[in-house]
Amino acid sequence: MTKDLPEVFDGTVEVDETYLGGQWKNKRLSVKRNLPKAKRGRGTNKQAVFGILCRNGKVWADLIDGVEAKQLQPRILQQVKKGSTVFSDTWKGYTGIAAKGYVHRLVKHSRNNYVTNGNHINGLEGFWGYLKRKLAAKGGIRQSRLNLYLGEYVWRYNHRCLNLKEQEKYLIILLKKYIR
Repeated sequence: MTKDLPEVFDGTVEVDETYLGGQWKNKRLSVKRNLPKAKRGRGTNKQAVFGILCRNGKVWADLIDGVEAKQLQPRILQQVKKGSTVFSDTWKGYTGIAAKGYVHRLVKHSRNNYVTNGNHINGLEGFWGYLKRKLAAKGGIRQSRLNLYLGEYVWRYNHRCLNLKEQEKYLIILLKKYIR
């Protein structure tokens, strides 16, 4: 599932980052002793995840080390065709995207603007909610396995229009392709 990635996105895309890692009150005591109290948002000790959603309904997500421009922009260059329209929030990591050949539209969450003239990243925010609900239902997973769960839920989201039988057939085709 993790190898079945969408092709390079073209057209209108949304980019955003989120953090995965559970609530502080639910951490093990051994973890609480070794880490400072977790803060929300940027600067937290949780795992950062970057995602791109094409408005055709396909999503791509990857674990990242940080949320600075040097981590975010190469992934946009790799996964989004130049000339596409990129919607993002006003985080400084996205500054300079327009100079790299993209049409860049901003959503100003700090002013409680979530939709302005069709500018939004609500599709990707919806995927983050889906991902976090699915991971919360697991009751906690190991950090070393997070990339596998992320790959699974990206695949499930991208193939949500298929019924279970069609998903099963497609997975068998993938197994034949990648396992030799």
